[in-house]
Amino acid sequence: MLVLVAPGQGAQTPGFLGPWLELPGFADRLAAWSEVVGLDLIAYGTTAGADEIRDTAVAQPLLVAAALASAEALGVTPDLLAGHSVGEFAAAALAGALTTEQALALVRERAQAMAKAATTTQTGMTAVLGGDEAEVLAAIDRHGLTPANINGAGQIVAGGTLEQLTAFKDDAPARARLIPLSVAGAFHTVHMEPAVAYLREAAQSVTPADPRIKLLSNADGQIVTSGADLVERLVKQVRNPVRWDSCMATMAELGVTTMIELLPGGTLTGLAKRGLRGIQTLALKNPDDLDAARELIK
Repeated sequence: MLVLVAPGQGAQTPGFLGPWLELPGFADRLAAWSEVVGLDLIAYGTTAGADEIRDTAVAQPLLVAAALASAEALGVTPDLLAGHSVGEFAAAALAGALTTEQALALVRERAQAMAKAATTTQTGMTAVLGGDEAEVLAAIDRHGLTPANINGAGQIVAGGTLEQLTAFKDDAPARARLIPLSVAGAFHTVHMEPAVAYLREAAQSVTPADPRIKLLSNADGQIVTSGADLVERLVKQVRNPVRWDSCMATMAELGVTTMIELLPGGTLTGLAKRGLRGIQTLALKNPDDLDAARELIK
């Protein structure tokens, strides 16, 4: 059983699209999608610096476009789809619940709304690696933080105000390593509430279809069968925690044997190697990986 997964914000690196532009039609596709999102995706994916592509309003459309373009280049139909945070929009399009243009247009609105919400209060996120999960969650709660990403494989991301994160650092859970993340704000927490209302209004113009391919939800790791339910979940996802641990648990229950992570891959396959032991994984990082991926799923 093959699952295609799309990474979330933070997976992008300067110049990551460069080698892919040599593929026939790849640059044309990105140029067309640039019109949809109002950004020069080719420039941001090739010549822009790290600070430029860290901008939420840029990073999210760039990541979704990259995932969709690499899926098209790969040209396989998976048994299952999932995406981490904004990557879920790419997964929704690949499942046929949204058109590519609908997904990109909604991501544009999501990105701008989240970027604006992040300016209201000084917030951030810290990755917690290791430690006892119950103790980590208790410490996060004790400091008024939110477990914004529960990723499984011993990784939880806490989100909240900078003051809360500083206090959390000084009172770190036992045997846990804390890594401050370079993000604009506390995504998937109550601090994103203004973006939820904005995105819900934007989503009113979208008439989704029911997914044609099994699609897992970040909310609880369950298979989503209704297009309308999916859109509501995508809207709420902005302020709700991402339960990637639940997604991986469902993958295990369904008997997934192979995971291919779409461009720019690496993060989710890394989690799978620790949380889904025994499955084959491959991350699309450059065009040479396409043939390796096709060989893997023969």
